[in-house]
Amino acid sequence: MFTLITTHGRARRGTFSCAHGGTVQTPVFMNVGTQAAIKGGLSAHDLKGIGCQIELSNTYHLHLRPGDDVVRAMGGLHKFMDWDGPILTDSGGFQVFSLSSLRKIREEGVYFASHLDGRKIFMGPEESMRIQSNLGSDIAMAFDECVENPATHDYAKQSCERTLRWLERCKAEHDRLVALPDAVNPGQLLFGINQGATFADLRVWHMKEIAKIDCDGYAIGGLAVGEPTEVMYEIIDAVEPHMPQEKPRYLMGVGTPSNIIEGVARGVDFFDCVMPARNARHGKLFTWSGTLNLKNEKYKTDPLPIDPECDCPVCRSFSRSYLRHLFKAEEVLALRLAVMHNLYFYNKLMEKIRNALDEGTFESFRARYSGRLEERI
Repeated sequence: MFTLITTHGRARRGTFSCAHGGTVQTPVFMNVGTQAAIKGGLSAHDLKGIGCQIELSNTYHLHLRPGDDVVRAMGGLHKFMDWDGPILTDSGGFQVFSLSSLRKIREEGVYFASHLDGRKIFMGPEESMRIQSNLGSDIAMAFDECVENPATHDYAKQSCERTLRWLERCKAEHDRLVALPDAVNPGQLLFGINQGATFADLRVWHMKEIAKIDCDGYAIGGLAVGEPTEVMYEIIDAVEPHMPQEKPRYLMGVGTPSNIIEGVARGVDFFDCVMPARNARHGKLFTWSGTLNLKNEKYKTDPLPIDPECDCPVCRSFSRSYLRHLFKAEEVLALRLAVMHNLYFYNKLMEKIRNALDEGTFESFRARYSGRLEERI
């Protein structure tokens, strides 16, 4: 499933394979299609053209709409959205975290109200596994609790212990589901999630404990939720030595281009974030010289592409002036083209990182781009 090709310091270059899509080159950024679609008007076919290797969809949202039973009846998520590559589904845990005013956490699971119509819903480890089994994703994420930062040490400890118990239940139910003769994807994998807020001692303890459960990969969750960036890096530094070397590592919900470069330097293999698509829909675009806000007046008559160094379909065809006009005119095409550029940029960033790892030049790449890509043009 995962092959580690080479390392440079803690940075890792590898390959990953699963039931769909052949061989994935890592480190990899997973493009977020929350409701089986990229917000901004991109289809699964568009993802192929911009270098996407893995698509990520949301368990909670697809359970509510159209319903995981509907997706199962349509042959699973791959057929439903016409995507033949790998798909990862998150567990619903983060969405439960974001619905803090509508939820009650118990040992058996979480009771909460739908953000759509207020109807009462229960989700626990077994329910999350069954939903993800119906979706037929290639990677299912264990059900966990994402603790709000800042949290007390006592609460974070209780949450870690409960999340560990939930992982044991997820593993048992996942093993049962993939063995069923009518499983949508009998090759579905399961990743466990490390939690512990910003307490290094809890993070290390929890990582050691979940590593004893034979998951197919391990994620670091509960970061990039308001804590300072340096604290996030400190937590990764504390956790990484205790993550199994032979399994893929996933940093959930992260992040900026600089965060990704620094995450790779700290031994992470998988990333995802809504940031590139969300920023694009507001005219905030990534370039190899930093970020720019396309809605600024100075781009009104600018004939240059978004990024002269970029060879994406958008930069090959359209000017900053035209794209700014589309935003000002509130044309839907503005969203589509901007999202296409930003996702292409992220996928190209990962390609450049992999090339630098292959060539033994990652540290010079990091020195050149980690700070530069944070600058505003």
